[in-house]
Amino acid sequence: MEASVAIQVLPQFVESTEEVVRIVDEAIAYIQSEFPDAYVGPFETTIQGEYDHCMKVVAEVNRIVVAAGAPEVATYVKIFFAPEKGVLTTEEKITKYHLDEN
Repeated sequence: MEASVAIQVLPQFVESTEEVVRIVDEAIAYIQSEFPDAYVGPFETTIQGEYDHCMKVVAEVNRIVVAAGAPEVATYVKIFFAPEKGVLTTEEKITKYHLDEN
């Protein structure tokens, strides 16, 4: 695993909050179809894997949002890339903060 990527999509010029949520849900469903272990947070969804696969998902998620009804989309992406060493997994980063949830 050489990349960890956080993706936030913000549909633009959408008529209601409910419509924004519906469109974002479609984006998340697509991301989860490509990365079943994606971590969905309140502001962004984090994926981890091979860099090229992650970038394919970033590109496609914009198309998904527009196809779902947003005329425009603002997408914010954070990328950590470590091809030699690899990246810490999401679980390694956050498990200690969620121990009480189980």
